[in-house]
Amino acid sequence: MTINEIQDSIIEEFSIFDDWMDRYSYLIELGNELPPIDQKFKTDEYLINGCQSKVWLNAEYENGIISYTAEGDAVIVKGIVALLVKVLNNQKASEVMNVDLYFIDKIGLKENLSPTRSNGLLSMAKKMKLYALAYYTKHKEK
Repeated sequence: MTINEIQDSIIEEFSIFDDWMDRYSYLIELGNELPPIDQKFKTDEYLINGCQSKVWLNAEYENGIISYTAEGDAVIVKGIVALLVKVLNNQKASEVMNVDLYFIDKIGLKENLSPTRSNGLLSMAKKMKLYALAYYTKHKEK
């Protein structure tokens, strides 16, 4: 699936829920389904700055495709990073680095988070895009 197809499916999934308590529950469920990150990546080097909670993110690159593993230490944050991984995982780095993550606004995520969690969300998305840009640039030069 393309990034936009995945975003559209997330928008559709979230539209089922009438209120934000149900959406939070679903977000927590998504976070619980996120596979744990390898312990070797649970170091300061992989922590995302700008998040109130601890969020670790690792990216790997092979044949133009970037894959992510991530984990958060708080249930809502884990759900947020699970959404981002769902959208951006196993996609072309060239697409990830320039993606418009419109699903965030369409499902009302940013406006229903505390300011610190909203900043964390933006930091997570930015870090994922930076990984994609770095891998794309490094491998394009060869």
